[in-house]
Amino acid sequence: MLYLPQNLIMKIVSVGTVAFDVIETPFGKTDKILGGAATYIALAAKNVAAIDTAVVSVVGSDFPDAHLQLFRDRDVNISGLEIVPNGKTFFWSGKYHNDLNVRDTLATELNVLADFKPVVPQDYQDADIVMLGNLHPGVQLSVIEQMTKKPKLIVLDTMNFWMDHTLDLLMDVIKKVDVITINDEEARQLSGEYSLVKAAAKIHEMGPAYVVIKKGEHGALLFHDKQVFFAPALPLEEVFDPTGAGDSFAGGFVGYLAQSENISFENMKNAVIHGSNIASFCVEKFGTERLIDLDQQVLKDRLKQFIALTQFNIDLA
Repeated sequence: MLYLPQNLIMKIVSVGTVAFDVIETPFGKTDKILGGAATYIALAAKNVAAIDTAVVSVVGSDFPDAHLQLFRDRDVNISGLEIVPNGKTFFWSGKYHNDLNVRDTLATELNVLADFKPVVPQDYQDADIVMLGNLHPGVQLSVIEQMTKKPKLIVLDTMNFWMDHTLDLLMDVIKKVDVITINDEEARQLSGEYSLVKAAAKIHEMGPAYVVIKKGEHGALLFHDKQVFFAPALPLEEVFDPTGAGDSFAGGFVGYLAQSENISFENMKNAVIHGSNIASFCVEKFGTERLIDLDQQVLKDRLKQFIALTQFNIDLA
């Protein structure tokens, strides 16, 4: 268990994509809008806590000043956001079906992301928490190697694509992280185990002390040694667009841990709830729209709904 001095302001480095998305769901379609893992992570973290957050990513010269100003207005440090002259920003387009768990990728254009070599700003090379968004494991590894002191927590998000194509390099990253967040399908593929309990145990042996298995609309599981915690997803009246929900979860998770200055299994339970809470807002509108206009009181009110959803009394006498 790690408790941090009360006078210490924790820093978070969020590494991942900053992108343009075009999204189609049964409820509508967008033009090019702001997206990317690092974007969702940073905005979610800042909604949960007033902590020092920096984004490390790359965009092209086509990336509008209005999007850059959005980060500045929310006090997200973008000194690590490289702007490539005459370059084009990473672009993704997807279409969701009536079952929003199913989507088709219509277009993926790496553009400037293809040659991305992240540079962590000097002021953030001593960051307390490093959040590695879903990127090539080589990029993730280079970020870890740039840290001038060992972070108190390194959190990794990855996907089955990297398991299929760069498994050895991914395993090198996994050895160096404290927390891994993946979905249930990815946990089974990585571990070779169908049971999520056995899968988490296998992944523990690879390096991470904590395993978070995201189950979308069915919630999330947190594993540490023999301990297990389950956080349900809040049943919502409307789910408009699930894009970025997993990244928003990760942002809320690390944002709460940074604010509370307590990195322990017991407090990670709270962090999982805060991550689930912020993710529940993300899905209510297209893209980052809901994360941009969130009110703190609304966040607190929904947290109360999570508490009501999971509280019960059983008389065992």
